Amino acid sequence: MPLSAGTRLGPYEILVSLGAGGMGEVYKARDTRLNRIVAVKVLKEGHAARFRQEARAIAALNHPHICTLYDAGDDYLVMEYLEGTPPRAPLPLEEALEIASQIADALDAAHRRGILHRDLKPSNVLVTSAGAKLVDFGLAKHTIGSADYDATETNAGTILGTAAYMSPEQAKGLPLDERADIYSFGALLYELLTGRPPFGGGSTVEVLSAVIRDAPAPLQSPAAAVVARCLAKLPEDRFHSMAEVKTALRQIADPQPAREQPSIAVLPFANMSADLDQEYFCDGLAEEIINSLAQLPGLKVTARTSAFYFKGKNARLPEIARELGVEHILEGSVRRSGSRVRITAQLIKAADGFHLWSQRYDREMADVFAIQDEIATKIAGQLQIHLLDRKISSTNVPAYEAFLEGRHHWSKWDLPRCLDCYRRAISLDPGYAPAHNGMAEYYGTLATEGMTEPLATIPKMEASARRALELDPGLGDAYATLGTAAAYSYDWQASERHFLRAIELAPSSQVTQTGYLYWFLVPQGRFEEALAHCEHALALDPLSHMTRHVKSFVLSLAGRHAEAEEWCRKSLEITPDFMPASAWLAYVLAAQDRLKEAIAVAERTVEIYGRTMRPLTLLARLYAQVGRIGDARGMLGEIEDLLQGTPALEWGLASVHAYMGELDTAFDHAERAIDRHVPSMLWATRLKTFEPMWSDPRFGNLLAKMSLYR
Repeated sequence: MPLSAGTRLGPYEILVSLGAGGMGEVYKARDTRLNRIVAVKVLKEGHAARFRQEARAIAALNHPHICTLYDAGDDYLVMEYLEGTPPRAPLPLEEALEIASQIADALDAAHRRGILHRDLKPSNVLVTSAGAKLVDFGLAKHTIGSADYDATETNAGTILGTAAYMSPEQAKGLPLDERADIYSFGALLYELLTGRPPFGGGSTVEVLSAVIRDAPAPLQSPAAAVVARCLAKLPEDRFHSMAEVKTALRQIADPQPAREQPSIAVLPFANMSADLDQEYFCDGLAEEIINSLAQLPGLKVTARTSAFYFKGKNARLPEIARELGVEHILEGSVRRSGSRVRITAQLIKAADGFHLWSQRYDREMADVFAIQDEIATKIAGQLQIHLLDRKISSTNVPAYEAFLEGRHHWSKWDLPRCLDCYRRAISLDPGYAPAHNGMAEYYGTLATEGMTEPLATIPKMEASARRALELDPGLGDAYATLGTAAAYSYDWQASERHFLRAIELAPSSQVTQTGYLYWFLVPQGRFEEALAHCEHALALDPLSHMTRHVKSFVLSLAGRHAEAEEWCRKSLEITPDFMPASAWLAYVLAAQDRLKEAIAVAERTVEIYGRTMRPLTLLARLYAQVGRIGDARGMLGEIEDLLQGTPALEWGLASVHAYMGELDTAFDHAERAIDRHVPSMLWATRLKTFEPMWSDPRFGNLLAKMSLYR
């Protein structure tokens, strides 16, 4: 029965009811001894055990962002009275981050005392003049390692908490640890930013089903990556502690300018061997050091493409550093003779040419792995970067050499020879993780370039990447490959989870940055976020024609076509014979209604690169766009002959028919491409190439087939 004003509970005089919860009613009261206003929570019948549990939980905590417990009776708790309200979402990013950071700090303190909250939600947060306060520990419990922990407490399907905010394992009634609160924290932050919980439904069952099965609607926010990782379905894919969450939030609220980071470029090592064919080994050694350094948080490492741009050029170190935007240069040389190798390395401060460190190694080839590690360790020490423990993927020198030779052929786009090398590396050492990921990248390229049926290739891609991670769980590029494979399979939740893990493991990897923006953010229509990652990738790889091309691509999707044209031309400055950039230039000109120029560029592209599918499809579409239907139709037969049943550019045929006004045929081609999981369809539907189809109701169905939205 509710208490009326004037009722006394020991020394506490009830003033007014503040509301009721699942376990009891809360009243505003006065402590007659101290003349202090307090909040009194009075127990409902049948909740004695949980009530005592809450009292023990709050009593163990003393934190500025956790409601303070003053006293406890047999059937009531006395807590500080808070003048505040739950947060009124949606909130501006800065305000949401401030509240989230305070609650994260409170949860971190609770977890350190072995206490889970288990019912984190906006209504259990009060925003006061002193900041956010976490209240209601009614479902709190002690975690593993404490005397009060009971592993069976939430088993047997017993579900405690609030459906929209509970973790999948909580929804299933499984045992919990800190990561369940981390999930709920992600749901809270999602709501602070959007004004709605990540999952809704007409009933508790529908909500719980969505929590277990579905991905939330994409979040357009700089905090999206943090929220996504908190909301990962599997506990092992979330942050491991609230301390990690706090660090991630600080990085969003106060990102460090890239210029404050130490930075380095590793130039290709000079081949001093009598055998000129050892170039692949010298390049591969430098690339392996780049990959090792790219794992280090807080260090900007120039990607291979840009670092190797100066190979064979007589550029001075200050000029190289200026072009690459780095402070330090590592250069070296390699001389091989039989089973012996001599490796020299020098770390140089580019501004003044000062040698910070240099070393010569005269060793057996079997020591090459230790040499690489020692070089990375010395560099990290000189630049005051914490070197993470990394597992050596192999000590099999022939397998290592085969892999380096494969990377050499990969860089020259000689895929058959690359494949032979990777297979040889795996045959020599089945446990060599980078070679398995190399195979995964090879299969992904076959699918992307339309060289094979994607549905047959994607499983091989995923299997090879997973094998690489079984062998080396810290291989960031393999997570990026898995993220790409998941995108090809339209599994967006898995895709983002893998890409974010890749970025976490290898923050200076240009591969992970561009993969994430190209295969996840762009298909989701999150163009501004994609541009931010593009800028990061460009800082790592400023002289890459491909990275410049990707920036042009994303700028155009964001509607910034004039800037896209500028970056497309910058890509062609680096590599004038790069056909995709030539074709893309025609696209961005057409997007600016400069159709005559666009057709001229497209015709020149066909003339230079031959009558292949990609340039022919582009030209046919432009002819159709300006009303030259006969010319467009005349090219369709030629394109279909080249296609020969492969799915490569079926989406291109859809665009040609769309601009010819043949929408039924266009949708047939587009649906067939999606059913065959043609990777290009993930972003092609975002292009003006498909504009005639956008207003048709069937277009939404196309996106839905890929689990995408307008």
